[in-house]
Amino acid sequence: MSETIAILAPGLLGGSVAMAARHFGAASRTTLWARRPEVRLKLREQPWCDAVADSPEEAVREASLVIVCAPVDQIIPLVRQIAPALKNGAIVTDVGSVKGEICRQGTAAIHDKAHFVGSHPMAGSEKTGWEHGRANLFAGRTTFITPLPDTDPKIAERVAAFWHALGSEVATVAPDIHDEIVAHISHLPQVIASTLCASLAKRNVGWRNFAGGGLRDTTRIAGSDPKLWKTILEQNRDEVLRALRAYQEELHGMERALANRDWFEVQAIMERGKAYREQFRPIP
Repeated sequence: MSETIAILAPGLLGGSVAMAARHFGAASRTTLWARRPEVRLKLREQPWCDAVADSPEEAVREASLVIVCAPVDQIIPLVRQIAPALKNGAIVTDVGSVKGEICRQGTAAIHDKAHFVGSHPMAGSEKTGWEHGRANLFAGRTTFITPLPDTDPKIAERVAAFWHALGSEVATVAPDIHDEIVAHISHLPQVIASTLCASLAKRNVGWRNFAGGGLRDTTRIAGSDPKLWKTILEQNRDEVLRALRAYQEELHGMERALANRDWFEVQAIMERGKAYREQFRPIP
């Protein structure tokens, strides 16, 4: 398939979408818009960018598919801003890591003129900015598609086809189910990594110079943008709290086993964790 696409507010994901669309031939034309003028100047120099617009409305005017790549708290304001400029029948999607309210409000914002279907590629990084993007970022990675119950199935299929064209494997789930899933497999790990580093920061600062692979691997994502994650946790607060409480029960189980010198339980917890980790799908 080949779409005329517009990418708004390209960071790591948006830049990678543009690169991948060019690499895999998934777009006949790609137009980008960035909020800052200096970023727009740099984007005009990129070979995977056909045009750079000076406003979001200009960027989407001829697009059959619009991908909004702004932080989660800015997605809906941007969708509302572009709604009058969308051509009839256009499809708008996003890459936000929270979907429930974004899908409902996004659909309401453009309902009479265009279509909104949420997306979330599980292909991020602790790095930010389109400069870190790459064409193969989505290859073999899951992208969630989150249509609402009354979404036209053919529209959802077009969004899925676009992500397939970028090499992604698509999973279609309801928006609220998506938010429950990512609270456990994405947002909880971020909170754990960040709070572990925050806790260690209260100890002797010189200890960090002795960090080996275990600590480095476990806390890599603690280097992510705190402002970006603050907005994600705000948007998915209830599901993250449920995930944290479930995790605390497991952590308390380990604490009790250690306090009681129940080494069989300690080993059983470690074995359950090892078995789960070994069943991860390999990353391409």
